[in-house]
Amino acid sequence: MNMKGLIAAGGQGTRLGELTRVTNKHMLPVADLPMIYYPLQTLSLGGISKIMIVTGKDHAGDFVNLLGSGKIDKRFYETDQDRNLFELDLTYKVQTKPQGLAQVVGMAQDFVSDGEKFAFILGDNIVENSLDQYFKEFEALPMGSAMVFFSEVTDPERFGVPRFNQNDEVVEIIEKPGKLNPGPPPSNYAQIGVYLFDSTVFDLVQRSKPSQRGEYEITDLINPYIAKKSLHHRFIKGWWQDVGTIQSLSNVGQLIAKTGANNQPN
Repeated sequence: MNMKGLIAAGGQGTRLGELTRVTNKHMLPVADLPMIYYPLQTLSLGGISKIMIVTGKDHAGDFVNLLGSGKIDKRFYETDQDRNLFELDLTYKVQTKPQGLAQVVGMAQDFVSDGEKFAFILGDNIVENSLDQYFKEFEALPMGSAMVFFSEVTDPERFGVPRFNQNDEVVEIIEKPGKLNPGPPPSNYAQIGVYLFDSTVFDLVQRSKPSQRGEYEITDLINPYIAKKSLHHRFIKGWWQDVGTIQSLSNVGQLIAKTGANNQPN
């Protein structure tokens, strides 16, 4: 696969309280692995090995110390044996002033060449089932396309929420309805933190403007694809967790213990 990967792993993790006082939340343990390993595995299983990690300046060195150049072994202490987890080619970039996900996408412009496609995933997003089939689908689409993923949730107001028409086509994605934008959520689906783009998205980044909260919103990159009918969407199979709170950190550990993560769906 010729696609590249981009992971957003910055932010302060303030909703996790004392757990992130001295570390980046993506370093926190989830089941038996650091959180950042799961999005890396999502990309790796999809055939993506060239990956850029964007993080804040306070913990950039921690990521380099943990992940190095991308060859990662897992030590099984009960047998004193190592098992290779990843053979990746990692690049790092520091986000000195966090200003939203669209800003992170723009930081990959020198990493993604003209005509290339890439998968952008938030570092705190973990899925039950592998997304590799969707990566292959997207690779076959014409340039100028994008793909997003939805999961049904009980609290859509926390996320980007799609509005569908009578043909189940996405006509709009509203960021945090009832909070950042007025009105109730138009559906019970959340846009999960995985986005498939190609190099044409950087033109949209250049034209984007800060929202009322001072951030460059990812929805401002998605809605133009809706307008030109080149946005593709899929409903993921299995569970999905945005690990941003104490409760979700506890929940995802239990889910992984029960079903595992990044599985091949039946």
